Amino acid sequence: MLFNSLDFALFFLVVFAAYAALPLRAQNRLLLVASYFFYGCWDWRFLSLIALSTAVDFTVARGLDRSEDPRRRKALLFVSMAINLGVLGFFKYFDFFVGSAEALARTCGFDPPNLRLGLVLPVGISFYTFQSMSYTIDVYRRQLKPARHFLDYALFVSLFTQLVAGPIERAAHLLGQVMQPRKITWNGLQTGAWLFFWGLFKKVVIGDNVAAWADQVFSGSVAWSTGSVVLGVYAFALQIYCDFSAYSDMARGLGSCLGFDIMINFRNPYFARDPSDFWRRWHISLSSWLRDYLYIPLGGNRRGPRRTYFNLMATMVLGGLWHGAAWTFVVWGLFHGLLLAVHHLVRGKKAHAAPPTAFGTAWRRLAMFHAACFGWLLFRAESLRDVGGMLVALVRNPGWSAECTAWLFQIAFLSLPLWAVQILQERTGDSLAPLRLSLVPRTLLYATTAGLLILFANTGSRAFIYFQF
Repeated sequence: MLFNSLDFALFFLVVFAAYAALPLRAQNRLLLVASYFFYGCWDWRFLSLIALSTAVDFTVARGLDRSEDPRRRKALLFVSMAINLGVLGFFKYFDFFVGSAEALARTCGFDPPNLRLGLVLPVGISFYTFQSMSYTIDVYRRQLKPARHFLDYALFVSLFTQLVAGPIERAAHLLGQVMQPRKITWNGLQTGAWLFFWGLFKKVVIGDNVAAWADQVFSGSVAWSTGSVVLGVYAFALQIYCDFSAYSDMARGLGSCLGFDIMINFRNPYFARDPSDFWRRWHISLSSWLRDYLYIPLGGNRRGPRRTYFNLMATMVLGGLWHGAAWTFVVWGLFHGLLLAVHHLVRGKKAHAAPPTAFGTAWRRLAMFHAACFGWLLFRAESLRDVGGMLVALVRNPGWSAECTAWLFQIAFLSLPLWAVQILQERTGDSLAPLRLSLVPRTLLYATTAGLLILFANTGSRAFIYFQF
């Protein structure tokens, strides 16, 4: 069941109607049943995995809270980490590492047996595993008291509005909302409706339409040239942002309708001025998770420059692997780790430099956007061989076809409302700035986006990109 499907619309309307008429405890039971039904529609067999993660971490957290013995507490935390990472690693990385080992053996002249299992990746497993692990770690650190009721915690892990593709919520933010009374308010409904509508627009009007060109380029069905590759990378940069931020917006919108405050996951990342700023704006829930539970425990920037650079690289490589079991994701993580390390080095040498001018800021934003786009080439390519082929084509095969021109105009036209809204958000510092507009410009924005939605919506119910992670 996709957010952009009629099935989900009917599902949510039924759940919302029942939810509005119930008290808190009954609301939570309803949402838990609805969340498990929603997840089961993808593949009911994997309900056991989310149930296992939930039961283990709830039990471990209770044990951590009651125990004062450091050894016992470390052992309990190890159990949680081992089970969660073990399940995630088995389903997500077993075939990848086995396949890589087999390829290495063949390179060395051996003929190894095929040991890959052809495992199906459970949808959303990377998201709810990280969400559940952060809970036990926070309880271990004495930064959080454990949930008293299992059903409350189970709902925190499985809440259908953000279960499949995040944001990766922290218990300190969301669990308290689960346990406390919530109100359906007109402001919450208004905010939720805008966020869901805006997310739907980004997904089906921009993301799904520009995906057609990106898919042609990266699959090799379009001859690689300077023009086709550059436009293909731009198209994918727009696609992945509009697709993923759309899911986050729609998740926030659904949550707002139900009385939940779901965290912001994107803050106009293509306006970033440097690599650090980019990761403060892109997939905020994951980047902050990696910072708090990996980078800082590794030592952060507290153990000298060399260790800092190592910590940055290690964090980003693991962040790349989080996205998928492929060497392209590893290289993408290495690239962003290198960007962060270089930025850290340069920033240290220019600590007392004057603030950049408006022109300097614009140039930095443009440079960072293209650095991110180069990263997307690594991220989207089918293989490292394709990465090499596309980079060679950029240099050796100059050219710009009429098809590229047609796609350029289509991409630019469909994305005009996106840039208008983002400029408004960036200038005001308010993600909900469109709701604050006066009547005439707000009506014009709504009418324009609604018209484009009616005329150009891709009705193919294309799955969200991050479902594969």
